[in-house]
Amino acid sequence: MTNYPRAVLFDFDGTLADSYAAIAASVNHVRAAHGLSPLPEDKVRPHVGRGMPHLLAQTVPGCNQAVDQARYRAHHPSVMKPLTRLLPGTVELLAALKSEGKRVGVCSNKPRGFTRDLLHHLGIDTYIDVVLGPEDVPHPKPAPDMLRAGLKRLGVAPSDALYIGDMVVDVETARAAGVPVWVVATGSDERQALETAKPVRIFENLTDVLHALVEC
Repeated sequence: MTNYPRAVLFDFDGTLADSYAAIAASVNHVRAAHGLSPLPEDKVRPHVGRGMPHLLAQTVPGCNQAVDQARYRAHHPSVMKPLTRLLPGTVELLAALKSEGKRVGVCSNKPRGFTRDLLHHLGIDTYIDVVLGPEDVPHPKPAPDMLRAGLKRLGVAPSDALYIGDMVVDVETARAAGVPVWVVATGSDERQALETAKPVRIFENLTDVLHALVEC
């Protein structure tokens, strides 16, 4: 790896981890409170990544955001650890970045407490220098606030950083923050949508990302 990037920031759901089963379970817990039948994971997945208000609005007809977000938050700790797994290549990529002295952050629309708990549970928290969620900034992704806050904490300029996500919203966020963006086709958005968004590069998985960084 060369001196660039000095820092790499990641999305979480669909980028570092497959958490869709856990998210679907909590969505269905909220749906059950409304007398609604459960949704299969593939019907929940496209709505993940834009924040909890969007997720519930799209999956729970007639939802009450205050009440249903509280229901989701109360339920999610019971399912998120057993139903979340790291995506292939995550540990190897984070370890390589750490060994090269890169600064590493996570900027996700997932509530920060859930992200922190999962990073620890999955054994990768020691690789991460900063974790930000929607409660840390005025506006969640695709606003640039979270990335800008992460870069400020890491002491790195946008031009010296790289953001890696799995969705069009991640491309929009990075572009608004002036940060180059790579995406992996492992998350909520189809590859065609990712190609249309025109990130700098698109990869099939994080193993390919590691190979590309080594070649930089």
